[in-house]
Amino acid sequence: MTDKALYSSDGQIPTYLDIQAETGITKHMGGYNATDALYDLCHLELAQRVLDVGCGIGVGPVYIARRFGCKVTAVDISAKMISWSKQRALREGVSDLITFRKADVCSLPFDENEFNAVIVESVLAFVEDKKNAIQELIRVTKPGGYIGLNESYWLQKPPEGLIAYGHSIAPAIITEADWRALWKNSGLEEAVVQQYQVDAKKELRDRIKWIGWRTMLPGWGRIIRLLLTKPEWRTAVKEQLDPPAGLVELLGYGLFAGRKPQN
Repeated sequence: MTDKALYSSDGQIPTYLDIQAETGITKHMGGYNATDALYDLCHLELAQRVLDVGCGIGVGPVYIARRFGCKVTAVDISAKMISWSKQRALREGVSDLITFRKADVCSLPFDENEFNAVIVESVLAFVEDKKNAIQELIRVTKPGGYIGLNESYWLQKPPEGLIAYGHSIAPAIITEADWRALWKNSGLEEAVVQQYQVDAKKELRDRIKWIGWRTMLPGWGRIIRLLLTKPEWRTAVKEQLDPPAGLVELLGYGLFAGRKPQN
């Protein structure tokens, strides 16, 4: 996974992640309900050091720090996202508990066996080499520690038109069956998968709750300003944020959790 692959260069049509980074609005499926379930599966109440990969605008690491009082290391491939995250941590009064670094999930800048738990939400749908990424997550986890993912997938292979649109948003999204096979073969113990179907109305409510009105309203203002001033952004928003009919029915997401073997 590289910046060049996921973020556009100057003058190009912005990507989905460009829109998120510029506006300070990110999401993952299921909102706080899914996140709480994932944290329970990974026993974060016992963790002293947690790694949050793909921290986006910082909601996840801030929530972990506030809820569990543990040390959190948060990484993202985007420097802009790291900036948003630092602002949120400072605003929420947990900067002393969180360390931020720019990093790639496929090449994490940490030693083996550093973290009690690793959390990844809505990241690997953008990563082609998922097998390597999962092994990196396992590598930096302490023996007996947990890895937890929240990732979207196709419930079944969609028509070509929907595949093309889906890949314009998440270029490496795969099917549920492919995800189950990856997780089964990961080498993790106690490997579990919890499956969910997407509910579009609920996802909108969850997104607003996850981000918060204090962040959402200025983000919408930034979107409006970009639409009014930059033609390439108007094209991007129209193409990427207007899903075709039938898409939601073919999308699902899963919580994947497992424990690194003791030896």
